[in-house]
Amino acid sequence: MGCTGLSASPTVQVASSYFELPDPDDVWSPKIEGWQRRERFDAELLAPLESGPAVESAGWSEANRQLPSDQRDENGLRAKYFRFRSERKRALASEVAEWIQAEAKQVYREDGAVDHWATFEETLARGGDDCDGLELLVFHALRDLGFAETEVYRAIVVRPADGQHHMVTLWFEDPSDPWVIDPTGAMTLGMPRMSDLPDWKPIKVFTDRLEYTVRPRPSDLATNP
Repeated sequence: MGCTGLSASPTVQVASSYFELPDPDDVWSPKIEGWQRRERFDAELLAPLESGPAVESAGWSEANRQLPSDQRDENGLRAKYFRFRSERKRALASEVAEWIQAEAKQVYREDGAVDHWATFEETLARGGDDCDGLELLVFHALRDLGFAETEVYRAIVVRPADGQHHMVTLWFEDPSDPWVIDPTGAMTLGMPRMSDLPDWKPIKVFTDRLEYTVRPRPSDLATNP
């Protein structure tokens, strides 16, 4: 997994379908599966022996059931709450991006001749890694900070101009156009949308338990031969 610099040549961005099942002979699947097994093994070793008791819901009161008839009011409490939540989540994710991109300047380490995908624990124990190890700090940080497992994925992206591959975190606030956090800043700085990076193409998204292949949407194939 090479970590590379930015490309200056513009290309046309094609919308993607991110959550397609991989082909049986997908060349990335063995690599992803091997990392998943090691990541889950490390996590099980480090998991707390006991967890606190679950908090039981008190249930709905009769007053809670008496909701206003119009829930689409932009000035209503529902709309205000979700706007506030979205703003705070974006600010938090942006802060994570800023932190890791600054930290990477101190702890980035090349793998050498053999490309090894570190686990989260390996990255912490080693005190650094290349892009695929440092990306795990973003992946785990967002999930530890309350982002849903269905929102945050590791992603392999490729730059078709030169065939360079890179590892980033995708946050799917928008299922069709995720935010990109590049741990090293080699692909991009800050936290842009995937649609803002036409030089790069996502090809795989995965977690420690799931794997998907990214393919162009059928509607886009018709307009972008």
